[in-house]
Amino acid sequence: MKNITVIGGGLAGTEAAWQIAQAGISVDFYEMRPVVKSPAHHSEELAELVCSNSFGADATDRAAGLLHEELRRLNSIIITTADKHRVPAGGALAVDRGVFSEELTQTLANHPLISLKREEIKVIPSDGIVVLATGPLTSAPLAQELQNLTGMDYLNFFDAASPIIVGESIDKDIAFLASRYDKGEAAYLNCPMDKEQYLNFWQELRQAQQAELKDFERENAKFFEACLPIEELAQRGEETMRYGPLKPIGLFDARLGDFKENKDKRPYAVVQLRQEDKAGQLWNMVGFQTNLRWGEQQRVFRLIPGLENAEFVRMGVMHQNTFLNAPQLLKNTLQFKYRDTLLAAGQIIGTEGYTAAAAGGWLAGTNAARIAHNKSPLTLPNVTMMGALFEFISTADAKHFQPMPPNFGIIPSFPDKIRNKRERYQAYAQRSFGAISEISM
Repeated sequence: MKNITVIGGGLAGTEAAWQIAQAGISVDFYEMRPVVKSPAHHSEELAELVCSNSFGADATDRAAGLLHEELRRLNSIIITTADKHRVPAGGALAVDRGVFSEELTQTLANHPLISLKREEIKVIPSDGIVVLATGPLTSAPLAQELQNLTGMDYLNFFDAASPIIVGESIDKDIAFLASRYDKGEAAYLNCPMDKEQYLNFWQELRQAQQAELKDFERENAKFFEACLPIEELAQRGEETMRYGPLKPIGLFDARLGDFKENKDKRPYAVVQLRQEDKAGQLWNMVGFQTNLRWGEQQRVFRLIPGLENAEFVRMGVMHQNTFLNAPQLLKNTLQFKYRDTLLAAGQIIGTEGYTAAAAGGWLAGTNAARIAHNKSPLTLPNVTMMGALFEFISTADAKHFQPMPPNFGIIPSFPDKIRNKRERYQAYAQRSFGAISEISM
């Protein structure tokens, strides 16, 4: 049996290569780093988490959490490894990203059926089974190859990453440890602002200088709404950040006394920091993805109470992401419509988020192996989050197609509506698990 080719060593490619190898088929697994670097990656490890160390909420009555659990039940290598290296993050699944990627790299590199090749692929192999998982930062030659094969231009949007701060440089006399509504362990460092501090920060953020966007004028740039730069939120109005990443609801410094008895001490806005590593030495600024100049990031972000002397180990960055027009090109099996032996997965297909990338890798890898074994490709039930997501991207309006994150709005509703939202989402989860248990591999 001929080896299956997997191109791209991100979350999707790593998951795909693992599933293929676990099905007993040899894999030629290509990753261009470090031979060719990308504008967003910082290492040469597989499955590097570029923007954040969080996979999102882990409870199954949340869209991301339901996707996590579906993948656990399907033996995903990405979620299994994430669970192993999780760090405190309240109700979210966050990981020590360095250890996470290092273990995945070693695990796949040492698999007897996986041949990890560090080289750039510029031309998609014309024969054999191929999984394309090159992500939103596909190299220029391969992007041109795809355009030639499909006759279509790439779609695009801009994405950004948040700064990371040294824990010892945070003033713990000001920042307090808590999770919103005390949900889960006290996992976030919270920097409280009064109204005067918030308004000053908002004004400075609006006036701060941004880095120039390459190949695109800023006024023509499209941002993914779920991951907007903090300065873009500031431009949308005085209160926008307070209803977004800086919302103070459910957060209170217990050192100040009883929550109910100290209404006047409740913060007007709160900047949250999420733990990056198991030792708690590094902290990520939650929701602070940015395209500000690095000097401006230090100046403006040090206006935040508790971060006056913040030491930044990584500044926020922005990069252009590209993705395929999946409704025109892909089936819900993640096979290309014009070639059944070519599959795609990850952010390149127009899904958004780490877990969605892993889910695409799972299905593309599973179906690549099934094709090699002369089995019919698997179509996931649309009552699962995975199945609903891949059905959506393959059937959406191609003219207005934009990346889609996991969400309950794409899952079929029950004939008899469940009015309580939490109960409805829990019912969706139970229905999903039933469907997952019936999948025949």
